[in-house]
Amino acid sequence: MTITEWFIFFIIIQAIHALGTWKLYTKAGRKAWEAAVPVYNAIVLMKIINRPWWWSLLLFLPIINLIMFPVVWVETIRSFGKNTKLDTALVLLTLGFYIYYVNYALDVNYISDRDLKPKSNSGEWTSSILFAVVAATFVHTYFMQPFVIPTSSLEKTLYKGDFLFVSKFHYGARLPMTTIAAPMVHDALPFGENTRSYVKKPQLPYFRLPGFQKIKHNDIVVFNWPVDTLTVITDQNSPYRYKPVDKRSNYVKRCVGLPGDSLEVRDGYVFINGKQNELPDRARVQFSYTAITKGGNFSNPETLMERYGLRDGIYNTGETNKLYIPSLTPEEAKKLEYNSNIAKVERLIRPKNMRDPGVFPQHPNFLWNTDNFGPIYIPQEGKTIDLNVDVLPLYHRIISEYEGNDLQVAGDKIFINGEEVNKYTFKQDYYWMMGDNRGNSQDARMWGYVPFDHVVGKPVFKWMSIDGVELGLGNLKNWKFRWDRVFTTVSGEGKPISFFPYFLVILAIWYGYKKYKKKKKENA
Repeated sequence: MTITEWFIFFIIIQAIHALGTWKLYTKAGRKAWEAAVPVYNAIVLMKIINRPWWWSLLLFLPIINLIMFPVVWVETIRSFGKNTKLDTALVLLTLGFYIYYVNYALDVNYISDRDLKPKSNSGEWTSSILFAVVAATFVHTYFMQPFVIPTSSLEKTLYKGDFLFVSKFHYGARLPMTTIAAPMVHDALPFGENTRSYVKKPQLPYFRLPGFQKIKHNDIVVFNWPVDTLTVITDQNSPYRYKPVDKRSNYVKRCVGLPGDSLEVRDGYVFINGKQNELPDRARVQFSYTAITKGGNFSNPETLMERYGLRDGIYNTGETNKLYIPSLTPEEAKKLEYNSNIAKVERLIRPKNMRDPGVFPQHPNFLWNTDNFGPIYIPQEGKTIDLNVDVLPLYHRIISEYEGNDLQVAGDKIFINGEEVNKYTFKQDYYWMMGDNRGNSQDARMWGYVPFDHVVGKPVFKWMSIDGVELGLGNLKNWKFRWDRVFTTVSGEGKPISFFPYFLVILAIWYGYKKYKKKKKENA
């Protein structure tokens, strides 16, 4: 929906509210016209139902308002004496329209001093759980979101099974675009196979709150996978579905290219504006290797994995005296050569001008592969490029999908929104996201640029780390807690330091203080 369409929709909602409540406003000692003034009517309504004024703000926050509207409906009828279980059921089942019946058909009295305390333990529990969900949804949506690392593409920095807190306020929190969705879940319901957790329409226009930091070279970034069409990312065979931007699967990669950069990959190493990109201290670039053995195949390659601390495996290739190692740092490769059973370790490099059809932009004129790629320009908001059919494959998806234009090609002529063009000006910034595991990462080399409106946030903290968590709850015996990674920061220099012991000390002090206060109260 456009901004104009949303404005019309907003006015309609305000009219529905005014028509259904104006008599109740007057019975509560307010003016009838107050029910018709947008935003102000919500503040007045909070006074009528004896709730704090800031509740009115929650009615305008996407996702959270889905929880708050039913609460306000119930609170409204209870403020006029309609507090039976039947009344509650009717106002919920009619999506609030039962208030019309109360407003026009019943002679009700306003209860100004209504007792707000729940009448039963179940009511108290319901109230506590409800507002715990509201608070958690608010934090999850606008401040900090939990995230688990699903793959080994950033191995050495982030392990598969690391549980992260992702800050949404570093780069500016993006307001939800999908307005009707289950709180605190992403694209699918946790207990419904291939079941969407959201309704596609209506969609809010893209809007992001101001951030206090811009994305920098080598930042680790969580973003929505631009080409995602899977119902759930864990099911690669799930049916094709169009997904709204904010419901596309969450990915985490390292941002190696910023808007305006010229990027090239040479033998697996990234070059930015002609200079090789230097990764931060904790990062380790990895490649795929083959190892030539002495005297036949290894019957148990796992012994080499344990000895050299290799997490992604060593495999017999089926060829005599040859092992395949998908992920190895150059330093680890040198150490492996010292093994008495290894004759030689060779890096697998796809040569320049050897085209991989799966590599962006998937066009025969671009003879690129994952090891030798580019050079390529990373679009910047407001920058204009010359556009022709030769370079169009690089920007086709940007123009048509990410920036919403009608793009047509006739021979060597390009038409955007019906007008022939030879230039194009970008409407937003784009980024180039790659994994450190260069031989085993599904990243921008396969699907291209990441628009800024797809950016979710910045991982800042690892609060748990479990090796084998991807095996599921049915394999708990294979889970191994990596305690040295618990309560550690994502960025920084040197080996990560765990703050878990400090957390336990603070927790013990807090528990002791609570026990002391309780005992003191009992003895008073």
